[in-house]
Amino acid sequence: MTDLVGLADVEAARELLAGVVRTTPLEPSRPLSARLGGPAWLKCENLQRAGSYKVRGAYVRIARLTDAERARGVVAASAGNHAQGVALAAEMLGASATVFMPEGAPLPKVAATKGYGAAIELVGATVDESLVAAQEFADRTGAIFIHPFDHPDVIAGQGTVALEILEQLPQVRTIVTGVGGGGLVSGLAVAAKALNPHVRVVGVQAANAAAFPPSLIAGSPTRLASYSTIADGIAVGCPGDLTFAHVEKLVDEVVTVTEEDISRALLMLLERGKLVVEPAGAVGVAALLAGVVEAEPPTVAVLSGGNIDPLLLMRVIEHGLAAAGRYLRFTVRCADRPGQLANLLRQIADQHANVVDVVHQRQNPHLRLGEVEVALSVETRGSEHSDQVVGALRACGYIVSFA
Repeated sequence: MTDLVGLADVEAARELLAGVVRTTPLEPSRPLSARLGGPAWLKCENLQRAGSYKVRGAYVRIARLTDAERARGVVAASAGNHAQGVALAAEMLGASATVFMPEGAPLPKVAATKGYGAAIELVGATVDESLVAAQEFADRTGAIFIHPFDHPDVIAGQGTVALEILEQLPQVRTIVTGVGGGGLVSGLAVAAKALNPHVRVVGVQAANAAAFPPSLIAGSPTRLASYSTIADGIAVGCPGDLTFAHVEKLVDEVVTVTEEDISRALLMLLERGKLVVEPAGAVGVAALLAGVVEAEPPTVAVLSGGNIDPLLLMRVIEHGLAAAGRYLRFTVRCADRPGQLANLLRQIADQHANVVDVVHQRQNPHLRLGEVEVALSVETRGSEHSDQVVGALRACGYIVSFA
């Protein structure tokens, strides 16, 4: 039987982290409160040192190495947040660090990890492939492998997030957090359940990278055949043995959210919360907005990280606007006559919608002679307004279609 981390382990980790990590703020969220019909809060680990909760577990793990072990250096594998946490912790503790990252890792995360003094190796297409390379490096060089989630010290360090939540909001009834390999949700569940067994702990995975639901059904860690999601920070193909044991025993539920759910959550956090959060850090909020969690207020959603590539942020904002019905893309087929484009744009303006871009083309082989196709991107006020715009165009005889 696997020995689980206990409350004493989490409390000891907190002593190690005193003066090292920030006690991150717990901010109220009016949109979530309205959605849930009761108080909802955001635990802002996106404001933590190195941009995520990961430095907590990484520091505890490296701090507990012997001087001789630290002298051998440490090695890790990560899509970005664990990489930065390990690099920062190693720098503070005087150890050299080598970090293996997927070849497609976001450039800002790679640059930040280098900035903390780590040597970077870009290997493989996924974190799982980087993990294999990191373990091989450890075996070859003697460096100490710092696992991103499947180690008692890492779980204990991540569990300090729950100690802060229970102090900041003793009456909390539901804690919702993203899940990749399971280190954070395991630590949260250890501390929260020990301090208040009535607190529900819910994990959230991206539907396109959800290894825990089938693993829980199978009764053991089960590897996904493939996975892909904008939430790269939780794109893990298989739970760890230790984290699986914690989740199976202590976590109340693991749910999934779609890419559209994540995009909407990021947009809400940016617009209403003025918070920059990466996709993996927003999945808890996404689950609450989508209504896939039975959340008893007061509820806390953990924003686990804020390290997002600005280019991805641009795409996600556009995707979130489209998912919310506020960014409409469609094509209109009409007669190729002088003034026709001006008439079309006037009809859209009469509906108080804003045209973002227009592509006017005659070369489509599916068009009849004398026809033209116009591709438009339009900003609207929401789904009802979008329907109103499309309805008005069709009422005027335009043929409207969507890609």
